[in-house]
Amino acid sequence: MSAQTSPAGVPAGSGLGFDPIARAREQWREQGWGAAADGMAAITSLMRAHQIVLARVEATLRPLGVTFARYEVLMLLWFSRRGSLPMKVIASRLQVHPTSVTNAVDRLEDAGLVTRSTHPEDRRAMVVALTPPGRELAERATHALNADVFEQPDLGEGDVRSLVDVLTRLRRSAGDF
Repeated sequence: MSAQTSPAGVPAGSGLGFDPIARAREQWREQGWGAAADGMAAITSLMRAHQIVLARVEATLRPLGVTFARYEVLMLLWFSRRGSLPMKVIASRLQVHPTSVTNAVDRLEDAGLVTRSTHPEDRRAMVVALTPPGRELAERATHALNADVFEQPDLGEGDVRSLVDVLTRLRRSAGDF
């Protein structure tokens, strides 16, 4: 039997009738790990929220034939002044390993959404440029994500601001920026 999904492709309620993370927090306390219980619940909730949000994003992008990782590359190029950036800069700005960028660019290039060429000043470096079809797909994907995900985060306006503030503090303390 297949699990039911929401319109965005996210698995619908587990049918458990309780919050398993809240239950785990209680069990942490019962085991004498009270000092870690809230942190475990926060991190586990964050991980589960990531799964839920990523499923919504991927379900929105799937009909357009692009993953979120590839969409991020397209948008980084779309926002760049010239519509092109060196591969090294893409990896740095997306905060991912260069191999991940190479994989995404390979797929985007195969689809005709970007081109890759030797950097004019450094023959060892590659420059990735957005093609007109890539620009068009980036715009369609952004429209879809705005309408289906970003404008409807399933949180109130104040909660969205609070969440961004909390996650920004977490990222800053981790040295993310």
